[in-house]
Amino acid sequence: MIKKLNKARRKQAQKIDILCNDLIAAQREFIKRLGTISFVASFCESIVGTTDLDGLLATAVRLIKAEIGQTNISFFIYQGPEQGAEAYRVHMFESSDDIALDSVATPDSGPGRLESCFGPELVENICKSNKVCNLHDMFAAGLQGNLTELNKISAVTIPLGQFGSSSGFILLHRPSQDRLTAEEIHRIYAITHGLSRAIASCQALSKADSKS
Repeated sequence: MIKKLNKARRKQAQKIDILCNDLIAAQREFIKRLGTISFVASFCESIVGTTDLDGLLATAVRLIKAEIGQTNISFFIYQGPEQGAEAYRVHMFESSDDIALDSVATPDSGPGRLESCFGPELVENICKSNKVCNLHDMFAAGLQGNLTELNKISAVTIPLGQFGSSSGFILLHRPSQDRLTAEEIHRIYAITHGLSRAIASCQALSKADSKS
Protein backbone atom coordinates (compact mmCIF):
# COMPACT_ATOMS: atom_id res chain seq x y z
CA MET A 1 0.00 0.00 0.00
CA ILE A 2 2.81 2.42 0.94
CA LYS A 3 4.69 1.63 -2.29
CA LYS A 4 1.58 2.33 -4.36
CA LEU A 5 1.02 5.57 -2.45
CA ASN A 6 4.63 6.71 -3.00
CA LYS A 7 4.40 5.81 -6.69
CA ALA A 8 1.19 7.82 -7.03
CA ARG A 9 2.83 10.77 -5.27
CA ARG A 10 5.82 10.66 -7.63
CA LYS A 11 3.53 10.63 -10.65
CA GLN A 12 1.57 13.53 -9.23
CA ALA A 13 4.80 15.45 -8.56
CA GLN A 14 5.94 14.85 -12.14
CA LYS A 15 2.64 16.15 -13.49
CA ILE A 16 2.94 19.25 -11.30
CA ASP A 17 6.52 19.83 -12.53
CA ILE A 18 5.40 19.54 -16.16
CA LEU A 19 2.50 21.92 -15.53
CA CYS A 20 4.78 24.45 -13.81
CA ASN A 21 7.31 24.27 -16.64
CA ASP A 22 4.53 24.80 -19.19
CA LEU A 23 3.25 27.81 -17.24
CA ILE A 24 6.75 29.31 -17.02
CA ALA A 25 7.30 28.80 -20.77
CA ALA A 26 3.90 30.36 -21.54
CA GLN A 27 4.71 33.33 -19.29
CA ARG A 28 8.05 33.89 -21.04
CA GLU A 29 6.38 33.75 -24.47
CA PHE A 30 3.71 36.20 -23.27
CA ILE A 31 6.39 38.62 -22.03
CA LYS A 32 8.17 38.38 -25.41
CA ARG A 33 4.93 39.16 -27.23
CA LEU A 34 4.27 42.12 -24.96
CA GLY A 35 7.77 43.39 -25.70
CA THR A 36 7.16 43.11 -29.44
CA ILE A 37 3.77 44.84 -29.19
CA SER A 38 5.32 47.64 -27.13
CA PHE A 39 8.13 48.10 -29.68
CA VAL A 40 5.73 48.16 -32.64
CA ALA A 41 3.46 50.70 -30.91
CA SER A 42 6.39 52.94 -29.99
CA PHE A 43 7.88 52.64 -33.48
CA CYS A 44 4.65 53.55 -35.26
CA GLU A 45 4.07 56.46 -32.92
CA SER A 46 7.56 57.81 -33.66
CA ILE A 47 7.16 57.75 -37.47
CA VAL A 48 3.62 59.12 -37.67
CA GLY A 49 3.52 62.34 -39.68
CA THR A 50 6.97 61.89 -41.26
CA THR A 51 6.75 62.99 -44.90
CA ASP A 52 10.41 62.83 -45.95
CA LEU A 53 11.70 59.39 -46.96
CA ASP A 54 15.29 59.96 -45.84
CA GLY A 55 14.08 61.29 -42.50
CA LEU A 56 11.72 58.32 -42.11
CA LEU A 57 14.47 55.77 -42.74
CA ALA A 58 16.93 57.59 -40.45
CA THR A 59 14.33 57.45 -37.66
CA ALA A 60 13.72 53.76 -38.38
CA VAL A 61 17.45 53.02 -38.11
CA ARG A 62 17.69 54.83 -34.78
CA LEU A 63 14.71 52.96 -33.32
CA ILE A 64 15.85 49.56 -34.60
CA LYS A 65 19.33 50.01 -33.14
CA ALA A 66 17.82 51.08 -29.82
CA GLU A 67 15.84 47.82 -29.83
CA ILE A 68 18.40 45.22 -31.00
CA GLY A 69 21.74 46.93 -30.46
CA GLN A 70 24.51 47.98 -32.82
CA THR A 71 23.71 46.63 -36.29
CA ASN A 72 24.42 47.71 -39.86
CA ILE A 73 21.10 48.62 -41.47
CA SER A 74 20.32 49.43 -45.10
CA PHE A 75 17.10 49.73 -47.07
CA PHE A 76 16.54 48.64 -50.67
CA ILE A 77 13.45 50.55 -51.78
CA TYR A 78 11.46 49.95 -54.95
CA GLN A 79 11.03 53.20 -56.90
CA GLY A 80 8.84 51.98 -59.76
CA PRO A 81 9.22 50.35 -63.19
CA GLU A 82 9.85 53.71 -64.84
CA GLN A 83 13.32 53.71 -63.23
CA GLY A 84 14.44 50.74 -65.34
CA ALA A 85 17.71 49.24 -64.08
CA GLU A 86 17.59 51.67 -61.14
CA ALA A 87 14.20 50.38 -59.97
CA TYR A 88 15.62 49.80 -56.49
CA ARG A 89 17.48 52.47 -54.57
CA VAL A 90 19.73 51.56 -51.65
CA HIS A 91 19.71 53.78 -48.55
CA MET A 92 22.81 53.10 -46.43
CA PHE A 93 23.60 54.57 -43.03
CA GLU A 94 26.98 54.98 -41.39
CA SER A 95 27.69 52.69 -38.45
CA SER A 96 30.48 52.45 -35.90
CA ASP A 97 30.43 48.71 -36.54
CA ASP A 98 30.84 48.74 -40.34
CA ILE A 99 32.21 45.48 -41.74
CA ALA A 100 34.85 46.04 -44.43
CA LEU A 101 35.05 43.40 -47.17
CA ASP A 102 38.34 43.20 -49.07
CA SER A 103 36.67 41.11 -51.81
CA VAL A 104 34.60 44.11 -52.91
CA ALA A 105 37.36 46.70 -52.48
CA THR A 106 37.81 49.51 -55.00
CA PRO A 107 41.00 51.45 -55.79
CA ASP A 108 39.36 54.75 -54.79
CA SER A 109 37.53 53.87 -51.58
CA GLY A 110 39.24 50.66 -50.40
CA PRO A 111 37.30 47.77 -48.79
CA GLY A 112 33.57 47.80 -49.48
CA ARG A 113 30.44 46.92 -47.55
CA LEU A 114 28.13 43.95 -47.91
CA GLU A 115 25.70 46.17 -49.81
CA SER A 116 28.24 46.31 -52.67
CA CYS A 117 27.53 42.61 -53.33
CA PHE A 118 23.87 43.33 -54.07
CA GLY A 119 23.47 43.70 -57.81
CA PRO A 120 20.13 44.35 -59.57
CA GLU A 121 19.43 40.65 -60.21
CA LEU A 122 20.05 39.65 -56.58
CA VAL A 123 17.91 42.52 -55.27
CA GLU A 124 15.10 41.56 -57.66
CA ASN A 125 15.25 37.89 -56.61
CA ILE A 126 15.17 38.73 -52.91
CA CYS A 127 12.20 41.04 -53.42
CA LYS A 128 10.32 38.42 -55.43
CA SER A 129 10.83 35.86 -52.65
CA ASN A 130 9.06 38.27 -50.25
CA LYS A 131 10.37 36.37 -47.22
CA VAL A 132 13.05 36.68 -44.55
CA CYS A 133 16.33 35.52 -46.15
CA ASN A 134 19.50 34.42 -44.37
CA LEU A 135 22.90 34.22 -46.06
CA HIS A 136 22.15 30.74 -47.40
CA ASP A 137 18.99 32.07 -49.06
CA MET A 138 20.93 35.04 -50.46
CA PHE A 139 23.51 32.74 -52.05
CA ALA A 140 20.66 30.74 -53.59
CA ALA A 141 19.24 34.02 -54.93
CA GLY A 142 22.56 34.93 -56.59
CA LEU A 143 24.78 36.51 -53.92
CA GLN A 144 28.44 36.29 -54.92
CA GLY A 145 31.42 37.04 -52.75
CA ASN A 146 34.30 35.65 -50.74
CA LEU A 147 32.89 32.82 -48.62
CA THR A 148 35.56 33.21 -45.96
CA GLU A 149 34.68 36.86 -45.47
CA LEU A 150 30.92 36.41 -45.69
CA ASN A 151 30.96 33.60 -43.11
CA LYS A 152 32.17 36.19 -40.62
CA ILE A 153 28.89 38.07 -41.02
CA SER A 154 25.46 37.42 -39.56
CA ALA A 155 22.99 38.85 -42.08
CA VAL A 156 19.30 38.73 -42.96
CA THR A 157 16.99 40.56 -45.31
CA ILE A 158 13.46 41.33 -44.10
CA PRO A 159 10.80 42.11 -46.73
CA LEU A 160 8.98 45.40 -46.77
CA GLY A 161 5.75 43.75 -47.84
CA GLN A 162 2.35 45.35 -48.19
CA PHE A 163 -0.79 43.49 -49.28
CA GLY A 164 1.29 40.51 -50.45
CA SER A 165 3.68 42.50 -52.65
CA SER A 166 7.19 43.67 -51.80
CA SER A 167 8.25 47.31 -51.90
CA GLY A 168 11.82 46.37 -51.05
CA PHE A 169 13.62 44.97 -48.03
CA ILE A 170 15.73 45.80 -45.00
CA LEU A 171 19.28 44.41 -44.84
CA LEU A 172 20.59 43.80 -41.32
CA HIS A 173 24.11 42.57 -40.71
CA ARG A 174 26.76 42.49 -38.01
CA PRO A 175 29.74 40.31 -37.01
CA SER A 176 28.86 36.61 -36.70
CA GLN A 177 30.06 36.45 -33.09
CA ASP A 178 27.06 38.66 -32.27
CA ARG A 179 24.60 36.67 -34.38
CA LEU A 180 21.17 38.09 -35.06
CA THR A 181 18.65 36.10 -33.02
CA ALA A 182 15.26 34.79 -34.11
CA GLU A 183 13.59 37.05 -31.55
CA GLU A 184 15.39 40.15 -32.88
CA ILE A 185 14.43 39.29 -36.45
CA HIS A 186 10.82 38.71 -35.40
CA ARG A 187 10.64 42.11 -33.72
CA ILE A 188 11.93 43.91 -36.80
CA TYR A 189 9.61 41.92 -39.04
CA ALA A 190 6.71 43.07 -36.86
CA ILE A 191 7.27 46.74 -37.77
CA THR A 192 7.53 46.22 -41.53
CA HIS A 193 3.83 46.58 -42.31
CA GLY A 194 3.63 50.03 -40.72
CA LEU A 195 7.01 51.03 -42.16
CA SER A 196 5.98 49.89 -45.67
CA ARG A 197 2.86 52.05 -45.53
CA ALA A 198 4.90 55.04 -44.31
CA ILE A 199 7.43 54.54 -47.14
CA ALA A 200 4.62 54.38 -49.71
CA SER A 201 3.14 57.61 -48.33
CA CYS A 202 6.48 59.41 -48.52
CA GLN A 203 7.00 58.24 -52.10
CA ALA A 204 3.50 59.36 -53.11
CA LEU A 205 4.05 62.79 -51.58
CA SER A 206 7.42 63.12 -53.30
CA LYS A 207 5.90 62.28 -56.70
CA ALA A 208 3.06 64.74 -56.10
CA ASP A 209 5.53 67.49 -55.21
CA SER A 210 7.65 66.80 -58.32
CA LYS A 211 4.58 67.17 -60.57
CA SER A 212 3.38 70.40 -59.00
